[in-house]
Amino acid sequence: MSVPNIPKVQYCSKCVYPNVSAVTLVIDETGVCSGCRVHAQKKKINWAERVEWLLEEIEPYRRSSGYECVIGVSGGKDSYFQVHFVKEVLGLNPLLVTYNGNNYLDQGWENLMRMKEVFNVDHVMVSPSVDLLIRMNRLAFRMMGDMNWQNHAGIATIPMKTAVQHNIPLVFWGEHGWTDLGGMHSMNDFVEYTARYRKDQLLRGYDWYDMMGDEEDPISENELECFKYPSDDEINRVGLRGIFIGNYDPWDANKHTQLVKDRYGWKENPVDFERTYRRFSNLDDRYENGVHDYLKYIKFGYGRGTDHACKDIRSGYMTREEGVEVVRKYDAVRSSDLYYWLDYVGKNEEWFDEIANGFRSSKVWVQDDAGEWHKQNLWDPE
Repeated sequence: MSVPNIPKVQYCSKCVYPNVSAVTLVIDETGVCSGCRVHAQKKKINWAERVEWLLEEIEPYRRSSGYECVIGVSGGKDSYFQVHFVKEVLGLNPLLVTYNGNNYLDQGWENLMRMKEVFNVDHVMVSPSVDLLIRMNRLAFRMMGDMNWQNHAGIATIPMKTAVQHNIPLVFWGEHGWTDLGGMHSMNDFVEYTARYRKDQLLRGYDWYDMMGDEEDPISENELECFKYPSDDEINRVGLRGIFIGNYDPWDANKHTQLVKDRYGWKENPVDFERTYRRFSNLDDRYENGVHDYLKYIKFGYGRGTDHACKDIRSGYMTREEGVEVVRKYDAVRSSDLYYWLDYVGKNEEWFDEIANGFRSSKVWVQDDAGEWHKQNLWDPE
């Protein structure tokens, strides 16, 4: 059996990211990716000065009573750190808002339920019906190869929607994900949360109205109310702003995790994940580290093992050689939560494979005459 010509993929020489990436990323003429370049900027920043800038920026938003800002929280280590930063560093009184996509791991749910007590804050939650979520899982998987689209949409929409409803002009987010991973913006750009970022990056170019009109999984407009982003008129009326804390803090998940463990009793997952070595990530969604991430591997040829290794290489917790072994160990694993999800949506493995293979990128994958898929690996000789 002959293997067809395998597409050429370039990998960053500092971390382990491929140039065919789920996030906006380029590799320069020296072989270094834009994510590594932007991360290097953090070492030259006076972070204490940036906190002072932020304190000045938010001064007009302080109130003598009521909520001064909104924070979207999942109960994860990032959520805990965001609330810690807003309360302890900025001195603001936040309203915590959660979207519940019905995918929580037990430890993730426990962490979430403790937040209002350990931080002494109010906490509201939006939970769509399970029947709607199942239909959205199936539909989004068929439409874009992402069963978790509803989760992304809820998390990306409900904090801003809640802020408008309560006339609260400030919403705080963690790091700008596409800058943190791929270097989409300079650390000196101070980008803020926008409707375009929400739709184009976080929601893959889709929105709530794209969920209507399907015959197999019909969804009505009324069912999608919580996914509707505020209008420009509403945003302007409230003066709504979404501020990324990552512009004012040298975002480091390892340090943040230790802080929230020590100070607030936050707990990581008690058992290992199948597709990454990190126990402290994505406890709010059982599929994020599993079948959802496996789909990224099917599409782009890499997964969360790569994501986490790149972050830890850049922050000095791991060598590139160690990162290569992480990728080799985790990225191709077909995790067992696939079968949990298939039972949840009432489908079988053959249905999953047929649809999933249709999303493989021709820039990464090639199929031989026997139907087997091939790609260039990070450790392959050049």
